[in-house]
Amino acid sequence: MRQMDDADAREISVWRYEPPYDFYNGDADPADLAELLDPKRRKDVYFSVLDDGDRLVGFFQVENEVKSVDVVPGLRPDLPGRGLGVEFVLAGLAFARERFSPGRFTVSVATFNARAIRIYDRAGFRRGEVYTHETNGGEYEFPRMEREA
Repeated sequence: MRQMDDADAREISVWRYEPPYDFYNGDADPADLAELLDPKRRKDVYFSVLDDGDRLVGFFQVENEVKSVDVVPGLRPDLPGRGLGVEFVLAGLAFARERFSPGRFTVSVATFNARAIRIYDRAGFRRGEVYTHETNGGEYEFPRMEREA
């Protein structure tokens, strides 16, 4: 994993997922896209995940809070459904644990994304309250999930 550079950010910004996961397309929320493409806002928050051939396979957005780290993992659109999710999430958590030494991790995922929720469950996250968040042109429910670091 490495600090995300401009080339990786531009590549991620044009990734296209199949419905209903197109919710996660880079341009689905203009504010999120602006953050992704801004090197100053991206620094120490967005990290690129590369395979053994140095090809971009995903990213981690890591927001360091006071006692926790909020993570937002993303796999390249052709990789979900191949059984990589839990390993991908655990590798990102190990990176964030080493870099930030949090007491706990949090993750938020849209309730319609049962596939990701199963991965977070298997990675040791526990579901908490469900809240409504305005994003991507609408209001969506998200269960707050957390686990010990």
